[in-house]
Amino acid sequence: MQKSFIHQQEEISFVKNTFTQYLKDKLDVVEVQGPILSRVGDGMQDNLSGIENAVRVNVKLIPDDEYEVVHSLAKWKRHTLARFNFGEGEGLFVHMKALRPDEDSLDPTHSVFVDQWDWEKVIPSGQRNLAYLKETVEQIYKAIRLTELAVEARYDIESILPKKITFIHSEDLVKDYPFMTPKERENAITKKHGAVFLIGIGGELSDGQPHDGRAPDYDDWTSASEGDYKGLNGDILVWNEQLGGAFELSSMGIRVDQDALQKQVAITGDEDRLQYDWHKALLNGDFPLTIGGGIGQSRLVMFLLRKQHIGEVQSSVWPTDVRNAFEHIL
Repeated sequence: MQKSFIHQQEEISFVKNTFTQYLKDKLDVVEVQGPILSRVGDGMQDNLSGIENAVRVNVKLIPDDEYEVVHSLAKWKRHTLARFNFGEGEGLFVHMKALRPDEDSLDPTHSVFVDQWDWEKVIPSGQRNLAYLKETVEQIYKAIRLTELAVEARYDIESILPKKITFIHSEDLVKDYPFMTPKERENAITKKHGAVFLIGIGGELSDGQPHDGRAPDYDDWTSASEGDYKGLNGDILVWNEQLGGAFELSSMGIRVDQDALQKQVAITGDEDRLQYDWHKALLNGDFPLTIGGGIGQSRLVMFLLRKQHIGEVQSSVWPTDVRNAFEHIL
């Protein structure tokens, strides 16, 4: 038995277990069991950017239905909060596992296998706004920092994250860095501050382009946030010295209400989604107003253990050249 392999596994488990406890404490959410399959045609599957193909599965004893391996549990969580009568301020999280075989590249940060702390909460009355989004982000960031400090104490890996996370809107990045690409803007602002929550992902900015794509039927990227800016969602980004760039740990946001859903599917040309059971239920007012997101498990472990490749902290599939280039690929 190789001690280095066992030590590697112990480190991974320590980070995951430690962060799980801090997340439960800071967000006051309960762990529940989530599905790996989603029934085709009910609208529960997360369509991501709309171009990814899900893995199809036929179940022998349910021949009339088709199923897909989930991309995430964005819609399932909200459905579950409604189904089991979660009240205001109450929420859940799942140790979500998914397959995304249509990734454009299998690089140090992208894998076919996706694992997340997938969480969702019912928004307290009157708090569907940017202030509540920021408050929630700060609690998640505290959980990340506390986990980093625990890793430092146990494994002597020096902590580097700033005490506070910086909030900035994607429109501000367009104004501050007009000649950069969105990724270059992320690198510039994250290197400057160390940890950033970038608000407003999915909606068109003043340069005529969105900062990045977002599905139209979970995060709200059209409602007013502050001033003339729009978007009640965003990404948690940290500066990754090992990779020399901005590193996304979480995508999250306040979820669409009836108005935002109808507006956003019209913008993206996805009005056909309104025929699905999930979307009909939302328009009928059957779901609570929620906030939620996903926090990458392998990504957080990779960052806190200062690894060069996500394959060093998860077991997935990689081209031969990747396996040859990184000694500790699992």
